[in-house]
Amino acid sequence: MDANQLADGLIQYLMLIALLTFHEFGHAWTAMMCGDDTAKSQGRVSLNPVVHIDPIGTVLMPLLMIFLPGGINRYMIGWAKPVPVNPDNLRHKKFDDILVTLAGPGMNLILAVGLVGLAKACLAFNSLPMAQVCYDAARLSLLLCFFNLIPIPPLDGSQVMRVVTGMTWEAYMAFAQFGFIGVVLVMQIPQVRQTVWSMTEGTLDLLCRIFGVYVF
Repeated sequence: MDANQLADGLIQYLMLIALLTFHEFGHAWTAMMCGDDTAKSQGRVSLNPVVHIDPIGTVLMPLLMIFLPGGINRYMIGWAKPVPVNPDNLRHKKFDDILVTLAGPGMNLILAVGLVGLAKACLAFNSLPMAQVCYDAARLSLLLCFFNLIPIPPLDGSQVMRVVTGMTWEAYMAFAQFGFIGVVLVMQIPQVRQTVWSMTEGTLDLLCRIFGVYVF
């Protein structure tokens, strides 16, 4: 790995940290607004990345993708420490539970919209390098959005599956303790990677068309 590749990987890693922080903040803030102060009491309604770091999902896996030849995948993925939610405190238990769960991916989608809009503004001021950074960050944000919808713990899709199927917390947690292994294995399936990537690129292309960003 040359110096430029290393620098690009570390920049992408910093983007990932920032995007994961907003992702978890979205969960925590929405839970608080829906009546559950569990995350707030643990300091998780915060944009401080430190409180959201997961040793495997935020540190180990992304860094492996930077430093190993080819990495686990051709693109960087990861997750942060799940936000604690007590469904019994939510005003509308099932609906709010799903709302809190989807708030993380939703935050990534909102960020992607804002970043593409910012890329457009940068292009208007002839700042192509900054526009490229915004475009790359938007792609990564969308990737995190769709990646997190995979129904395997600790990803958000598994929480939606838990609510929809009526799975007990005990059963879910027993499954979740080995979930990260499932994530690694599932992401080795070409069809899964292709589906996530196609949704990411398709949404990014749509946003670029909406904002009139045609350079990239």
